[in-house]
Amino acid sequence: MFRRFTAPKGKVLFQPGQECPGFLLLSKGTIRVTLTGASGREVVLYRVTPGDVCLQTFSCLVTDQPYGAEGVAETDLDGELVPAEQFRTRMADDGAFRARVMDAVARRFVEYQQLVDDIALTGFDARLAKALLRLADVDGKVHATHTALAAETASGRAYVSRRLAEFARQGMVRQDEDGVALLDRPGLQRIAADAR
Repeated sequence: MFRRFTAPKGKVLFQPGQECPGFLLLSKGTIRVTLTGASGREVVLYRVTPGDVCLQTFSCLVTDQPYGAEGVAETDLDGELVPAEQFRTRMADDGAFRARVMDAVARRFVEYQQLVDDIALTGFDARLAKALLRLADVDGKVHATHTALAAETASGRAYVSRRLAEFARQGMVRQDEDGVALLDRPGLQRIAADAR
């Protein structure tokens, strides 16, 4: 039997070393999944939205291993939790459920490939521009600290600050107390498209 699942924004859902209670079928909200290195530097691996699969959870349930990353409710969450044993039974016996999960896993792996490509093969300015464009709200405002942007771009806070100052000098962004305002979306899109 599925159990109703809710969580408020900011709640830590799982951390490295914790056992997985089951498979979450999210109907509302966003979960941010991050990995923190020994140095303390954090990188955002992906976000889980309705219809997505959390690879950390999937891996834990399939291999019976604990979590290796952290998941935090980025917004209020609502959904259903499929207990671990029921998840395994449904994967074995329910072809439609299995196909839905495996399709979502395949899409997530494509996103992982893009993440690796961005970090290993894309210049920092392009990564930063992509993050700003992705995180901007409808008013063109990114409500994120420099530390949060560093996690989004797999870099250090000081470097993010320096590059944002350069973007501001070029008139593409304005740094405000509550985040970053995008002033030149086409300019940021050109930078984001430049993989160097």
